[in-house]
Amino acid sequence: MQKFIAGSLLLAGINAPLQAQENSPNNSLELPEMVVTATRTEADKNQLAAAMTVYTRKDIERLQVQTLPELLRGTTGVDIIQYGGYGQPSSVFMRGTNSNQVLVLIDGIKVGSATLGSSPFEFIPIDQVERVEIIRGPQSSLYGSEAVGGVIQIFTRKGSRQDKPAFTLDAGGGSYDTYHAAGTVSGKWRNSWYTLGASSIGSEGFNAKQPPADPDRDGYQNTALNARVGHRFDNTAEVEAFFMRTEGTNKFDGYFTGDVDNKTFVEQVVGASAGMNLADNWRSTLRFGQSRDDQDSFKPGHVFNSRYGTTRWNGSWLNEISLTDDHKLVVGADYRVDEVDSTTVYKESSRYDAGVFTELKSRILDNHFVTGAVRWDKNQAFGDYVTGNVGWRYNWNHGISLLANFGNAFKAPTFNELYWPATPPSLPYYPGDSGGNPNLKPEQSKSVEAGVAGSHGWGKWEVRAYHTDIDHLIANWPPVNVNKAQIEGIEAETSTGILGWNATLNLNLLNPRDRQTDTRLKGRANKMLAFDLSRSFGPFDVGTHITAQGERDYNYYDNNFALKTKTINGFVTVDLRSVYHLDKNWMLSAKLNNLLDADYQIVNTYNTAGRNFFFTIHYNN
Repeated sequence: MQKFIAGSLLLAGINAPLQAQENSPNNSLELPEMVVTATRTEADKNQLAAAMTVYTRKDIERLQVQTLPELLRGTTGVDIIQYGGYGQPSSVFMRGTNSNQVLVLIDGIKVGSATLGSSPFEFIPIDQVERVEIIRGPQSSLYGSEAVGGVIQIFTRKGSRQDKPAFTLDAGGGSYDTYHAAGTVSGKWRNSWYTLGASSIGSEGFNAKQPPADPDRDGYQNTALNARVGHRFDNTAEVEAFFMRTEGTNKFDGYFTGDVDNKTFVEQVVGASAGMNLADNWRSTLRFGQSRDDQDSFKPGHVFNSRYGTTRWNGSWLNEISLTDDHKLVVGADYRVDEVDSTTVYKESSRYDAGVFTELKSRILDNHFVTGAVRWDKNQAFGDYVTGNVGWRYNWNHGISLLANFGNAFKAPTFNELYWPATPPSLPYYPGDSGGNPNLKPEQSKSVEAGVAGSHGWGKWEVRAYHTDIDHLIANWPPVNVNKAQIEGIEAETSTGILGWNATLNLNLLNPRDRQTDTRLKGRANKMLAFDLSRSFGPFDVGTHITAQGERDYNYYDNNFALKTKTINGFVTVDLRSVYHLDKNWMLSAKLNNLLDADYQIVNTYNTAGRNFFFTIHYNN
């Protein structure tokens, strides 16, 4: 595959995206007015109560991020941890929920591991990403299992829709012997459109884990390909097919000396959609797809250890019906089959989930907007489950909006929790000889939130407070539904432009508690703040990003396999970035991360990068 992608890059030409300075007149973070993920159909964000953050391709380029975890870090309501540098395992906590309680979609297709229940954000190639929509709060009423903390949907590159082909490419390198190259070609011919993109990133990395782990460098290599083709017929019907594949290797330090230290991976999404108007007020869309998550692990000396593979077959039928100008009805159905192919023999290797849902979006008395959804799921593992969600937004004439949401959600147990074999490997995080528990119930949550937002000539701001109760949390081994959690939080964000400078600020205050022990849930930071400042000076653009996080607690096993708790301190990092526009096609960019060379941890016993830099040259036509 690497030879094929290398050829694709050569065919693409030496080009690169230069839209970073075009996303707004003052180079501020683009805030699109239309979103898809919040209602599964295109909707005006100013008519929705849901909490959301959207990153466009222009934002990705402006922020000069090299990975998806780097983009998500500092996002309102999102706490992301990573066990080292590029390609190292990562976890996303949204509004304090567990990392496996966040639903992840790529182009509408559910992705991730059915055995672990989480998604490998560290492997998703940022160069193949067009847009990221992050919806915070329960969304099971539209999506089913896992959407307890929220939904992250990643849209792959769509490219230009111009008649003349558009080419982009960028190439660069930096600290830790890191290199990066990416290119795309896109365009349209009559009523058809196409996109082809390829990328590669690699790094020798740094030693991810503190002693007594081996003092080696934990490197990473990732090669990716993205393709899309579509056609619009004269009767407004559209068909589209899409494909993304990424594969590579990463070396990492396991939890214990002598544990697995190398992994090869393949992440792939392929799908097709077809939509047409069945009537003047009725749009119907069919989507089918498959996602793969394959990972092989090796012990020191490249000795094969295990293989875990997940295949998820997705099918959905979505209907949007305009009842009147102020009332729209969405009716849909989903069907998914999860399959596991592993060197570990599970008691069950596949299961299905079928769901039907409906949603009503209404405008009442001009300035009141109400959304309500209900969904029924039939899961092969545990039976039926019903979820619902209600949102209300009032847009006052003076630029003030009032917001409120209520909903419940659930997460189905993973294959590991249900079907792990009766004689598991002798590992401290799977102690004893008992297997999974096929009688587990789904984890359940109820959430309520309220907020106020403002949009004025000087900028925008928003404050939200939320409360979530989670029951039947799965814990221990053999796993049982024993734990209960209570999560309370406040989110605040604002953006403004002053004297040519553009600033954004967001703050998260979190109190995640175990309701039985009255202790703080592990792994979450209790306070987070992110500040971004940027400005243009002629052909130069400059910016800085400051991230601050509070302390967090961790449970860990020492070398004697004794379970202990440790609190790690908070930290502050400062990043600098700059861009020089040589002309309308060429651009040079540079970024200096961790300017103050802060020595800090996000995960107990795992290192983070010191002061480092990255330099890139871009071109596009």
